[in-house]
Amino acid sequence: MNKLRAIAIDDEPFALEVVKNLLEEVPFVELVESFTKAIDTITFLQENTIDIIFLDIKMPGLSGIEFIRSLSNPPMVIFTTAYNEHAVQSFELDAIDYLLKPFSFSRLLKACNKAMALYQLKVNSGQAVTEPLPAIFIKSGYEQVKIDLANLLYVESVGNYIRFHLTTQTIVSRLTMAEAEDLLPLKAFVRVHRSFIVAKTKITRIDKRCVWLTERGVPIGVSYAPEIEGLLKNKT
Repeated sequence: MNKLRAIAIDDEPFALEVVKNLLEEVPFVELVESFTKAIDTITFLQENTIDIIFLDIKMPGLSGIEFIRSLSNPPMVIFTTAYNEHAVQSFELDAIDYLLKPFSFSRLLKACNKAMALYQLKVNSGQAVTEPLPAIFIKSGYEQVKIDLANLLYVESVGNYIRFHLTTQTIVSRLTMAEAEDLLPLKAFVRVHRSFIVAKTKITRIDKRCVWLTERGVPIGVSYAPEIEGLLKNKT
């Protein structure tokens, strides 16, 4: 997998150091340079290919939003800011994500996964794309583990952990169910229970109580039954 080339812009050196340290744990993003002034990046962007900008909003002189508006063909943008009042403006500029400081590694990783998904879609534009998000990375223990979504059968919540059940192995990560659900494309996965998400293409049969993935039965929660019924109607 190609690495996404990134730069970070923030007027606070400590904030830049935080982004740098967190990105060292993301195997598919390379932070190639950082800046304390947005204006200093213009020449750099003209001479280098960059995929993502991690960008603060409130900076002296040229703000992050003003900077992005000044670019004719900006890279993908992930805003990193201590203020939430600019969220609407940021998404009007097609920002990938909006991270409120202080943000956790898992939150940054989620944003990076979004960026990689969009990058892969752009690379595959004009081709038949069967997996809108072919792979994600999650933290398991001390490692970043790649999960090919084509091999993912279902996701299970167990206490404070999530188990990703693949065709050949199970990977455990300390995530909430909501965080795991956000990582998965809605077109390919469906929540069937408060503790289970399954891959739609791996479903072999459905009865009143369970969704079956070959010989593995996953329970259907009462509140999720209408969505499963809708899935059945779409298959008929």
